[in-house]
Amino acid sequence: MGPGTKEEQTKRGNLRDLFLLGEDIVFLNHGSFGACPKPVFGAYQRWQRELEREPVEFLARRHNALLAEARSALAQYVGAERDDLVFVTNATTGMNIVARSMPLETGDEVVSTDHEYGAVDRMWRFLCQKAGARYVRAAVPVPISSAEEVVEAVWSRVTPRTRVLSLSHITSPTAILFPIVELVRRAREEGITTVVDGAHAPGQIPLDLPALGADFYTGNCHKWMMAPKGAGFLYARRNRQGLLEPLVASWGLEPEKPGPSRFVDLHEWQGTRDLAAFLSVPESIRFMREHDWDLVREGCHDLVRRARVAVSEITGLPPLTPDSADWYVQMAAFPLPAVSAEAFQRRLFDEFRIEIPVIPWDARALLRLSVQGYNTQEDVDRLVAALASLLGTA
Repeated sequence: MGPGTKEEQTKRGNLRDLFLLGEDIVFLNHGSFGACPKPVFGAYQRWQRELEREPVEFLARRHNALLAEARSALAQYVGAERDDLVFVTNATTGMNIVARSMPLETGDEVVSTDHEYGAVDRMWRFLCQKAGARYVRAAVPVPISSAEEVVEAVWSRVTPRTRVLSLSHITSPTAILFPIVELVRRAREEGITTVVDGAHAPGQIPLDLPALGADFYTGNCHKWMMAPKGAGFLYARRNRQGLLEPLVASWGLEPEKPGPSRFVDLHEWQGTRDLAAFLSVPESIRFMREHDWDLVREGCHDLVRRARVAVSEITGLPPLTPDSADWYVQMAAFPLPAVSAEAFQRRLFDEFRIEIPVIPWDARALLRLSVQGYNTQEDVDRLVAALASLLGTA
């Protein structure tokens, strides 16, 4: 059963019934906040009820063991050791833990790209301004034809004052899978700290975080892993964990019973909060395994590939990257002719009931398509027909 066959299309159509999405919307925006399958959401609600059944027992006596068990499942999924990662509510929180721990001084530089997520851009500008450091955004022009282009564009902005290299694994506005392995390798040779924003990577591409080599890696579980909202993680290489300060100073600073990891003690307990999303991550991993998600992912990639061809035919504009899973998997961004991003997105929703972002980036509008297991060729066809209609009358 190959991706794109009638049988596979039927399977993806049946998967739609396992999600809580409204039937009246063509949902092509999984990349923004994800969508949680019913079985995973059910586990989430069971954990919430379990907490409320006996809050003191749950939060005061059971939480360490419960979180450790959930971290074990997540760590195995991303190729890491259990105590080299901690749960955070989202990738932005993980990035803030790392960035606020960096000992930046006047004249230091943080190098990133012009493809980064807006919240991370704002974070680095804010912190660099406070420290008297410079936030340097390397321009990575599109269309891209080779990984070497990306690597050289980024590395051309590295100087002897560069202290941190901060990169997206899969970019948010342009949906490009960056060749970060070579950039991380170069940075390590130069003694530059590497921070990877992997918000879109877990669940969309296989991960082996130690092999990747970054000092720090933060990711979301509530996007492509389909866990409940508010589930993410921060990974730190063992020899760099001591650099990180807790974003919230709490009991872990001076634990009454220290655990096996100072890193976990400092960052896991932040006071009373709902742990249900974290504890549901093993269920999301189980859901993907039970539904042959590697095969589902292949089918999703095939739908995105076909969409790239169809949209380019309508717009007359080339795709941003070569046609390869080395550059995109389940998400791709397409340049549009001169349109108002906000108005165009609103028309797609109001007139065609299609939920998809149109992102202003580098003085152009990009349509970012996300395809998850619940999407079908019919969904993509409706998008293509809507684009043909709107751009034909623009």
